[in-house]
Amino acid sequence: MHTVWKGAISFGLVHVPVKMFSATEDKDISMRYIHKECTTPLNFVRKCLTCEREVEWEEIARGYEYEPGAFVLFEKDELDNLNGEVTKEIKILDFVQLTDIDPIYFQKTYFLAPNETGANAYNLLLEAMKQSGKIGIAKVSIRTKSSLAAIRVIDNCIAMETIFYPDEIRSVEQVPNLPQQSNVNDKELQMAKMLIDQLTTPFEPEKYKDDYREAVLNAIEQKVSGHQISVAPEPHRTNVVDLMSALQASLDAMKPLPETSGPKPKARKSAKEDKVKDTVS
Repeated sequence: MHTVWKGAISFGLVHVPVKMFSATEDKDISMRYIHKECTTPLNFVRKCLTCEREVEWEEIARGYEYEPGAFVLFEKDELDNLNGEVTKEIKILDFVQLTDIDPIYFQKTYFLAPNETGANAYNLLLEAMKQSGKIGIAKVSIRTKSSLAAIRVIDNCIAMETIFYPDEIRSVEQVPNLPQQSNVNDKELQMAKMLIDQLTTPFEPEKYKDDYREAVLNAIEQKVSGHQISVAPEPHRTNVVDLMSALQASLDAMKPLPETSGPKPKARKSAKEDKVKDTVS
């Protein structure tokens, strides 16, 4: 793994030297824009529409548009000074329960490994967090950006998850057309809860896959091989108007096939066997 950051976790007066590694990877399939006429990849040019020429990086400043067409400009040094001293420290401010944090706050996960001289302090924090069941809420600066973070244990590794600040989370009150109150049919509600129970299972992430990415990779392989791509048609779906019928059909589909029990029914004798029996009698 590539080290993306070096620093230390601090809680109280304890410092734990660590290295940071990305815990996730983006597996989106990257495609470039191509000129169809000659199949040449296109480049994006930093061009000034007023001067009608390409602009070099040293000529570029950052600007905030405070009203349409009007900007205040900042040089890179000004923004760096506003950010204050960037420390290589993950400073734990509080310890909380993981269940206290809504998943909407989480952004990106990083694994933290002990630095060459920090194994003892790392193991101490790891074991203390395991036994307490708590996670740390910390502040950290990565590439001049200040972030809030959650420090927790994943398997036998200390992990850091950057999280949004509260004012970065939009209020649900901004979502249009939300129901003001829940008016549901009691029988439909009971059946819906039964369906949820039927579909409830332990979380096994390995059974989920990115079907779209697999389809694109397969299409790429076919195109490279010169094969014609055929796409299966979408199955026809009917609009089910009756909610109760949809719930019942879903429950019926989840039911296991009934097992037969008891003695098997006797096979019916043929007419010839009946005739022989009558003759003997």
